[in-house]
Amino acid sequence: MASLQDQFLKAGLVSQKKVKQANHEKSKQKKDERRTGVQAVDDVRLAAQEAQRKNAERARELNAQRAAAAAQNAVAAQIAQMVQQSRQSKGGGDIAYNFTYGNKIERLYVSAAVQAHLTAGRLVIVRQGASFELVPKVVADKIAERDASIVVRVNKPSTEVEGDDPYADYKIPDDFSW
Repeated sequence: MASLQDQFLKAGLVSQKKVKQANHEKSKQKKDERRTGVQAVDDVRLAAQEAQRKNAERARELNAQRAAAAAQNAVAAQIAQMVQQSRQSKGGGDIAYNFTYGNKIERLYVSAAVQAHLTAGRLVIVRQGASFELVPKVVADKIAERDASIVVRVNKPSTEVEGDDPYADYKIPDDFSW
């Protein structure tokens, strides 16, 4: 393969005189550099190093973004697996259990036993795709550690009536309905 100088000569872009003059200038510059011990700043080399540094920085940023996306996908897969493995049956009941999701009131039809578990805080409602699933509280806590936006509804376990309740002596009538 011929050098660039030879290619320019063959193409007629430069003359032999200009090639000799360029070689003479190049050797004179190298001789001056050796004599003074100071190298002339090579703008092309500095520009190439700067471009390489910028490309390496950009590659690091892209790799960090890819790693973050992969981590998010891994967390989403873990959550989906936990919900899939531990989801509870809604019981196929006819009792409407209402809860809020965002600005809307959603409704699940559950059995009486499932409603009691939801009210007591033993079961938790989570969002899985476009549907709502029921999972045990322990699993919901693990899901909330990874992504709290998935957990829709958690009821606090009811505590017994404290001793200083002023209405503790009054009984609620049996025929009273809320």
